[in-house]
Amino acid sequence: MLGVYGEIGRIFLQPEDRCVKRKKKKAGSNSSSFIEGWVEFRDKRVAKRVAASLHNTPMANKKRSRFSSDLWSIKLLLPVSFIKYLHRFQWCHLSERLTYEQTVYHQRMRTEISQAKKETNFYLASVEKSQKLENLRKKKEKKGEVLEQKTWDYKQRPTEEELQLKRFKNKGLSKKNLQKAQEKSKTFQEKAQSNVSLLAKIFGGGRAQD
Repeated sequence: MLGVYGEIGRIFLQPEDRCVKRKKKKAGSNSSSFIEGWVEFRDKRVAKRVAASLHNTPMANKKRSRFSSDLWSIKLLLPVSFIKYLHRFQWCHLSERLTYEQTVYHQRMRTEISQAKKETNFYLASVEKSQKLENLRKKKEKKGEVLEQKTWDYKQRPTEEELQLKRFKNKGLSKKNLQKAQEKSKTFQEKAQSNVSLLAKIFGGGRAQD
């Protein structure tokens, strides 16, 4: 199809994903499709002219052709073909890009498979543990015993106020001085909170005006 515009060198067509191909085969379609294609023209000027003139134009003028409803496009749109002129782009760059994409794809697949295995193993371990506990409970019930469930107690971290009180007590402050220090700390916190609210109003109003 592109040979009429100039002498063509190498051609590369990227086949569609295997999953998509399987779905089409199940639906009764055995036609092979490609998601993008790379064409090398011998003359650089011809490549520029073809890329500029064929953009957003029909691939075939005859209505009976299978490509009559498809367009040449710089963007990759399925099932639209892909044609683009790239300055100083060599064929080796295409090979490097394809190798990189395949490496990234396989790495992502390995990560997803590893995550799926972890989730499956965790689920199976939880089911096995649950079954063991259920069997143990039934055995205890037959003997007239009750299965004791383990409980965990969690200690809450002290608040900032509790930490301040502890520091003041360690310094040996009297009860009166301790109350003054608490009031001073509370006043400081209220001022800080009011400053934050003021800044929020200022900057919030500025965004609204923008």
